[in-house]
Amino acid sequence: MKIEFVGAAQGVTGSKHLLHINGKKILLDCGLFQGHRKEAILWNHEFTFEPSELDLVVLSHAHIDHSGALPLLVKKGFSGVIYCTHATRDLCGIMLRDSAYIQEREAEWLTKKGEPTEPLYTIEDAEKAISLFRSVSYHQKIRIDNNISLKFKEAGHILGSAMEEWEIYDKNSAQHIRFGFTGDVGRKNLPILKDREEFENLDCMITESTYGNRLHDEVKSVEEQLAKDILATYKKGGKILIPAFAIERTQEILFVLRQLRHERKIPEFPIFIDSPLAVSATGIFELHPECFDEDMQKLLDDDRDPFADDHGVQFIQSVDDSKALNNFPGPTIIISASGMCEFGRIKHHLANTISDSNNLVLIIGYMAANTLGRKLIEGVSPVKIFNTEYDVRAEIKIYNAFSGHGDKNALLENVATAGENLKNIFLVHGELDQQEPLREAMKQLANCKKTEIQIPEPGDIYVLEENKTFKKSSEKNNKTKALFHIE
Repeated sequence: MKIEFVGAAQGVTGSKHLLHINGKKILLDCGLFQGHRKEAILWNHEFTFEPSELDLVVLSHAHIDHSGALPLLVKKGFSGVIYCTHATRDLCGIMLRDSAYIQEREAEWLTKKGEPTEPLYTIEDAEKAISLFRSVSYHQKIRIDNNISLKFKEAGHILGSAMEEWEIYDKNSAQHIRFGFTGDVGRKNLPILKDREEFENLDCMITESTYGNRLHDEVKSVEEQLAKDILATYKKGGKILIPAFAIERTQEILFVLRQLRHERKIPEFPIFIDSPLAVSATGIFELHPECFDEDMQKLLDDDRDPFADDHGVQFIQSVDDSKALNNFPGPTIIISASGMCEFGRIKHHLANTISDSNNLVLIIGYMAANTLGRKLIEGVSPVKIFNTEYDVRAEIKIYNAFSGHGDKNALLENVATAGENLKNIFLVHGELDQQEPLREAMKQLANCKKTEIQIPEPGDIYVLEENKTFKKSSEKNNKTKALFHIE
């Protein structure tokens, strides 16, 4: 057995990890890179492995940095099965089509500018990828063959998100291995979703590390401050702009705003959900009660809409209605995608509001390095939007309580409960300033005193040796190393 690290190694996007087991090639996630435009274009157009040689893909969840390259994988020759949960299948059904639509429109725009461009993939490619999905329930055993099986456990990150617990008999070393892949580790006690579950008796695991050196506030603890910030902007007659991922973050902030209204902590004024994808995704939530926590189930049992059971929430679909929001009078809340402010309608709203000091931008999710959202967090001014510079005069407020990623304590807990026989832990989906402190903290856990904790680079390959231990191989994927400019 070998583990090859391709994407989201010492970075947070483009998740791809390739397992070589008994002659099979199994890809864990197939995400798009997001961030600096030129790098993203380069990294997204190339696979450093041959898609047609893959036997199957196992998808942890629907976020585009984990699923968004699947249509390109199919376009370049993959024809195997893509395993995921039922909710992930349904979300990808809209998200991959939406991503393809964006690719097509962006290619058209660049071509009109005199830069002839082909889309990364088309809606037809997305539909071919969707046709390969095979969804299963949580805890249902997926038998790949007589020597390889896995089951999904609730990750608590977004609707349908899963941690993967694998049972593997490696013929080369004649060893039985219990292997875990976290996907993205969710937080406990968030609205809507069930809490994440625990791994059992792992020998090896790959874990995300996005917030490996940070602690989050609890949502309940920041609701009072959130209400104050919203009320202050309301009194100024300003707009409150919330960049939010269409999946989970939009529904979560809607849930919290609904609660604040019902408790009369904020007044009733218009809330616009300006993201066709978010509108569709909110409908899919209603199809998957198996993912909901008790509070959410109770609302549904009482026939109450958990997101918008008052008259203040309006869902925007058309481009004309979206543009009309620029001239909407009086205070309003606009929730729009993309979550990192790199594409979509949010960029138009930022261009329209960012230079007015009466307005407020609420940052409620992770912003990758080099994205417009990260620049707002870092206080950069002016910022460039559609090749025009805008002074940032609007107030920028950051609420990390809404992050769907587990913080340092959650990541440590997830490892501490994974078993007493952990031989190897691989930290992925994080930047080095988060991974290195997390590794040191993990070394202090009772079950990790003898564990090898690695931070792989793209292109690194680890091979299973004796005593269920993985060692870094002299073999490496030079194509991956070259793509990421790693010596």
